[in-house]
Amino acid sequence: MSMSTADKIFLCVGLVNFGGIFIWLGIASYLAYAKMDLMLGHMKNSQMVMMRVFLIHTGLWGRLHVFGLIMGLMVIPGIALRKGVVSAEDLKNFPADLKRKLIVMLWVNWALILVMLGLFLVIKVGLV
Repeated sequence: MSMSTADKIFLCVGLVNFGGIFIWLGIASYLAYAKMDLMLGHMKNSQMVMMRVFLIHTGLWGRLHVFGLIMGLMVIPGIALRKGVVSAEDLKNFPADLKRKLIVMLWVNWALILVMLGLFLVIKVGLV
């Protein structure tokens, strides 16, 4: 059975996306282990983060949970600021280079999810 051009493109996009997810997870794990103390040091006045700091002792998934929380706060701090569970001073003093990395990581994560959703819809519609 030979594959059509559409099938080959679908396979390549799927494999690149799947590989990208694992690369993203590796980078996120590295940042969650190597930079967690730095991130927590700059978020010490933020109630939302400090309530979940115990999770870093539960293993990789706990660290990734706290990492994801801090990553989300860097991109969309408005709701947490209005509720008063995040310190505006902590967000302002957060290291700019690390903040930029977290923002890029979140947008790459969303791009990978959207590509995966697009591949799912292509299958459901029957284009491939």
